[in-house]
Amino acid sequence: MTQTHETRDLLILGGGLVGMALALAAAKKGLSSHVIDRADPAELTAEGFDDRATAISTASWHMFTNIGIAEGLEEFACDIASIAVTDQQKPGRIDFQPDADQGTLGRMFPNRRLRLALFEAAAEEPLINWVSKAEVTERQRSEYGVAAVLASGEKLKGRLMVAAEGRGSPTREEAGFTLAKWDYKHRAVIAGLTHSKPHDNVAWEIFYPAGPFALLPMNDDADGTHRSSLVWTVSEEDGRGVMKLGDRAFLSEVQKRMGDVLGEVTSVGKRSSWPLGFHHTAKITDERLALVGDAAHGIHPIAGQGLNLGLRDAAALVEVLADGARLGLDPGDAQLLKRYENWRGLDSFMVSLATDTLTRLFGVPGNAASAIRRLGMAGVQRTGALKTFFMDEARGVSGDLPELLRA
Repeated sequence: MTQTHETRDLLILGGGLVGMALALAAAKKGLSSHVIDRADPAELTAEGFDDRATAISTASWHMFTNIGIAEGLEEFACDIASIAVTDQQKPGRIDFQPDADQGTLGRMFPNRRLRLALFEAAAEEPLINWVSKAEVTERQRSEYGVAAVLASGEKLKGRLMVAAEGRGSPTREEAGFTLAKWDYKHRAVIAGLTHSKPHDNVAWEIFYPAGPFALLPMNDDADGTHRSSLVWTVSEEDGRGVMKLGDRAFLSEVQKRMGDVLGEVTSVGKRSSWPLGFHHTAKITDERLALVGDAAHGIHPIAGQGLNLGLRDAAALVEVLADGARLGLDPGDAQLLKRYENWRGLDSFMVSLATDTLTRLFGVPGNAASAIRRLGMAGVQRTGALKTFFMDEARGVSGDLPELLRA
C-alpha cells in the first residue's frame, strides 16, 4: 500500500553537500522540502570513510554563515592565505595573495565535517523531511506537481523537483537532457600528508604535463604535526600503479614532484582515486524540474570550484523561488525556472570552459610549451588587475551574486 505524505514546495533528489545546502537555504526563506537520498548518513560521516577535503570559497562561506552552519564549522577551517602556481617548479611562478582587507582566498575543510554540519542542521529543521537510505523507483512530473515513489511504497509529493544526485543523475537521464561530455582519461589520487615544514596557509598548484599536482593546507594535528591534502592528477593507465605503490615508494614519488616546498613528507594517509571527466547540460530546467550542482555540470578539480559552483546554483535557485513566493507564484512556475536558467547557465558554462581550457593548456608537453606558459604566468604576476580578477573568481565574489552568497 502506498503511503502519501504532505505536499512540500521542493522535492530534492540527492542529499549530498549541494542538495542539503539547498534544503537548508530554502528553509531559511520559508520553503519546505522533502530530501531523498540513497546513502546512509552514518556511513557518510564515519571516521575514515572519506579523507577528501574541499576548498570553500569566500562566497560559499557567506552562504554557510547565512544558513547557520558557519559557527560550528569555524574550528575546522584552515585558511588559504595565498596560492602559488608553478609550471613544473621552474622559474616564472604566480603568487595570488589578497590584500589584508580582502580576507582569505578560501578555507579548507574535511568533507566529513561539512557533511556533519549540514546533516545536523537538517535533522533539526522542521521544514525539511529528510528520507535517507531510500531508493526512488518512479519519478512523476506534470503541470500540477511532482512526486517520487520509493521502493518502500512511500510517495513524496512536491511542487518542484530538484535533481541534486551528482554526476550520474538518474533524474537528468530520465528527463532526456542533452549532455556534452568527455573523459579526460585522468584520475585524481587523493591523500592526506604530514610534512616537516609548516605550509604557512599556502596552497600549491604545480602543473605537470600529466596533470596538476595540488598541495592544499590543512590544520595541524593536536600535537603540532603539519598536514596538507594532496590532489595528484595522473593518467588513467598510471592510476592503478600509483594506487598500488607502498607508502615509502608513494612518498618518494610525491617528494620528487613537490620538491622542498613542505620539507620532508613524513607519512601518507588513506589513498583514494577518482576518474576525471567533463560534462555540461545544454539547459538546466524542464517542466517542474531544475538541476543543481554536478547533475548540471561536472568539471575538472584543477581550480577547486566544483562544490562552490553547485552552491551558487543552490543560492540562485532559492533566491528566485523566494522572490516568486512573495508574489504568490508556485515554485514550479515556468517563468521562475527560466529566470534561474538564465542566471546560472552562462556563469556555470564559463567556469566549466575555463577549467577545461586550463587543463588542456597545461597538459601540452615539451619545453617550448612550458616556456610559453611561464612567460604568460610571469606577465600575470606583474599585472595587478589580472591577479585581482583571478582572485575574485577564486573567492567567488565576481558577477551577479545571489543574496545568500554576500556577506
